[in-house]
Amino acid sequence: MPARAHLILYVADQSAAVAFWQRVLGTAPVLDVPGMAEFALTDRTVLGLMPEAGIRSLLGPGLPDPAQARGVPRAEVYLVVDDAPAHHRRALAAGATELSPVSPRSWGAHVGYSLCPDGHVVAFAGA
Repeated sequence: MPARAHLILYVADQSAAVAFWQRVLGTAPVLDVPGMAEFALTDRTVLGLMPEAGIRSLLGPGLPDPAQARGVPRAEVYLVVDDAPAHHRRALAAGATELSPVSPRSWGAHVGYSLCPDGHVVAFAGA
């Protein structure tokens, strides 16, 4: 089991992505330096934001340019929060596009889905 999990999203503009997530999560990043920003989701989980422009130098030429996949749903950030409707509304107010409003789901949670400005699917879930 890892000591800490870092979930890293590739973003077009780090400053814009930090502003979006700061507004949505209601907290400041714990790290915001050129090339990486991080938000502590729990004491063992971090949401990272890394500019797309620099990722190719890290991963090499064997993968397609991440910018070309913007908006293609390959995964989602699924966050279980105390107030899913409030988080979902904040995401929409911060520039996300609604995919599905917060509503009861077949697995028993109330979940709303949106697309953040970088094209990542974001879900806020609550009981």
